[in-house]
Amino acid sequence: MLRKLSADKHRQPFKGPFSITRIQPGDILSENDDVAFGPLSIIDHAVMKKGLTIKMHEHVNDEILSYVWHGTMHHKDSNHLEVALSPGNLMMMNAGKSFWHEEKVKHEFVEMLQIFVRPWQTDLDPMIQFHEKPIQNQDWYLMVGPKGSQAPLTIRQNVFIFDAHPRQGEQLDIPILSGMQPFIYILDGELAIGELQIQKMEAVTDSENPIQTVTAVTDTTVVLFFVDMNAPVSLMGTISGKHD
Repeated sequence: MLRKLSADKHRQPFKGPFSITRIQPGDILSENDDVAFGPLSIIDHAVMKKGLTIKMHEHVNDEILSYVWHGTMHHKDSNHLEVALSPGNLMMMNAGKSFWHEEKVKHEFVEMLQIFVRPWQTDLDPMIQFHEKPIQNQDWYLMVGPKGSQAPLTIRQNVFIFDAHPRQGEQLDIPILSGMQPFIYILDGELAIGELQIQKMEAVTDSENPIQTVTAVTDTTVVLFFVDMNAPVSLMGTISGKHD
């Protein structure tokens, strides 16, 4: 059975120069009392205005993929590493027991995703990774996966993350990963699965049957997750954890 997470279900914890629409993937499961979809905890769909600085702050036990869709976000961390993130330049911050960073927008606005995944264990060693990928790949591109997979960025969890940029009218076949449940998120544009329309900031899953094919109603950017719903998780993350 297809389940859709509509855009009107999301909260906005921050508005103004730094605006966040917070997608709680677990809201797609009616019986769920957690924000998370397995270990996939939070997707922050952020818009950051020119001149914004988010000062140095700490993350603990969060696995964070930064995916910039528009503009350039300047990253600086406690290891004195400075990197400009823009479309096609990915950052995976495996915070572990502690990692500090700062974010700055120097020029035009930034629209991006910060994807928070619960690691399989508390207080792992911190690390940071970067990867350059194609910008307008029309088919699926594997960005993130566990150690031993073919993914260029390693996550300490049994989660895979792909993206694709199909053009209007094009179809995408959804791969099947044994034992994993898909979660399809629309960053921009619109997809159709049969008669079901999925628009910007909406998501879809199916726990019973494979989702075989999607069609781009307009030029679209889509992020596809495969999640081990029974994976062990740490609930101690700064953002990804389970909080009262």
